[in-house]
Amino acid sequence: MNIAVVGTGYVGLVTGTCFAETGNHVICVDIDKEKVQKMKDGKVPIYEPHLDVLFERNIRQGRLHFTTDLKSAIDKAEIIFLALPTPPGEDGSADLKYVIGVADELGKIITDYKVIVDKSTVPVGTAEKVREAVARHAKVDFDVVSNPEFLREGYAVDDFMKPDRVVVGTSSARARKLMEDLYKPYVRQGNPILFMDERSAELTKYAANAFLATKITFMNEIANFCERVGADVDKVRIGVGSDSRIGKRFLFPGIGYGGSCFPKDVQALAKSGKDAGYEFDIIRSVMEVNERQKTVLVEKVRKHFKGNLKGKRFALWGLAFKPDTDDIREAPALYMIDELVKAGAHVAAFDPEGMENVRRLKGDNISYAKDEYDAVKDADALIIATEWAEFRTPDFKRLAEALPSRLIFDGRNVYDLDLMQEQGFHYISIGRPTVNP
Repeated sequence: MNIAVVGTGYVGLVTGTCFAETGNHVICVDIDKEKVQKMKDGKVPIYEPHLDVLFERNIRQGRLHFTTDLKSAIDKAEIIFLALPTPPGEDGSADLKYVIGVADELGKIITDYKVIVDKSTVPVGTAEKVREAVARHAKVDFDVVSNPEFLREGYAVDDFMKPDRVVVGTSSARARKLMEDLYKPYVRQGNPILFMDERSAELTKYAANAFLATKITFMNEIANFCERVGADVDKVRIGVGSDSRIGKRFLFPGIGYGGSCFPKDVQALAKSGKDAGYEFDIIRSVMEVNERQKTVLVEKVRKHFKGNLKGKRFALWGLAFKPDTDDIREAPALYMIDELVKAGAHVAAFDPEGMENVRRLKGDNISYAKDEYDAVKDADALIIATEWAEFRTPDFKRLAEALPSRLIFDGRNVYDLDLMQEQGFHYISIGRPTVNP
């Protein structure tokens, strides 16, 4: 099939590249000329494991192209995917100006039947707004479909190529057939393509993310309670997760969720509820608890140093909101940096992929280390904010030599308590007993 993908962020670039991988001819459109030129030159503008291999192969084989010209991209396309930003507005609602703006342009330039697909995460009712925007100018038939993405950053390629399910919202038999043919190669093992109305498809994405955010936040609350009563959250987590009705995923406690999806999607669902006269009490609580959780580790640091952080030096391992991505949006590490710097402390940070993004945001407010051991040099303590694989099995002897205090504050519960005891570290984590050497 001939496909156009409008927008080349995480969702758009993964979508376009993975569609090309199964033999489709894909043109990705973006208004950023510099970014488009880099992609034409074979440079992937984001970090996502395994994406570079597919990206380079499909460019080389002539199936993946890039342009800033919307009209040339959609002329031959049978299906047009809108993978545009929907940032949160001041009131928490999803800002649809980019989606509706492109829809308006499409109405002016389409000359034959197209399926226009909302791939962006959008509020209930957006398909109708897109349809109205296109119809204002269009003189040909078209259909608007809701096809939300369920991609985890760090696993996006695997999630796209082998999805748990594909959700397609459409009331058109013609559009349904095209979408079914497009996705058949990705569900050969029997996972379903779920067809439903557009509004249900839109809500499915928000409901899924809100539920996962609730699961994470619930476990964070349990972890905080464990500390008060002397329980070990790791043991509680395993006991709870063994129940097949609950499942073991998304039960790891820590310093809150971040990234591009959960924060804005939960916020947008809450706002949609208000607009419809319904108050999501659980979701409101999830947002409140998550905000507190982002700085819970800083409070542990303050308590240990008796409230005086001025002049202290902290090593910070991890800046991205999760491992295997360079995405720092709503990353708990950023909130901790702000609190530590405000208290007069110095932060030396290391992250395998996220440092340049933080440098653009924070500038010289902190220093950036060449590796994890460079970060801890002369530090009063180490703070772990992201559970990168390379942090899981460091050279503990080298770490102890670089960190004479042997003091670690771990916001991701990376290490086993017995191991920390054996290695002689003073180790403070989330929802577990403190290890004193």
